[in-house]
Amino acid sequence: MLRLSKLTDYAVVVLARLDAEGGMQTAPCLAQCTGIAEPTVAKVLKALAHTGLVDGLRGARGGYRLARPLAEIALSDVILAVDGPIALTACVDGASGGCETEATCPVRGRWDPVNEAVRGALASITLADLAGPATRTCQSHGRTAAASSNPLPAMPASLAAE
Repeated sequence: MLRLSKLTDYAVVVLARLDAEGGMQTAPCLAQCTGIAEPTVAKVLKALAHTGLVDGLRGARGGYRLARPLAEIALSDVILAVDGPIALTACVDGASGGCETEATCPVRGRWDPVNEAVRGALASITLADLAGPATRTCQSHGRTAAASSNPLPAMPASLAAE
């Protein structure tokens, strides 16, 4: 089964919550709002900041904010930020040394079109597509914005069960 990591799933949740809250948000605030453990939120934010998906600001009024709107962030960008290059097999895009049978493999190099199709599909989906309409705000750490009539659950049901 092809499955994204939990960290990528959490990153999407954190980015959606950053959008819903607006402005600067701290890792503790985001952890409380999403139900994701604070160390995990901090790890996700660090990876997202390293790749420029969020901006981080240190200090008393510091925190994180989106570097660009959700509509401009492709799902593939988040996967790359958290999990690294998107590939279904080790022998993708001419890579070598990742498989013990590469010298005799009859399908070597034939996975590249499949990998490109998967990357293209993931690049065509934005986080705005996943996040849906604006959501209510979290009433933590004194940082709130106007509430919406369409509240988003703190965490997707798929994550709550894990």
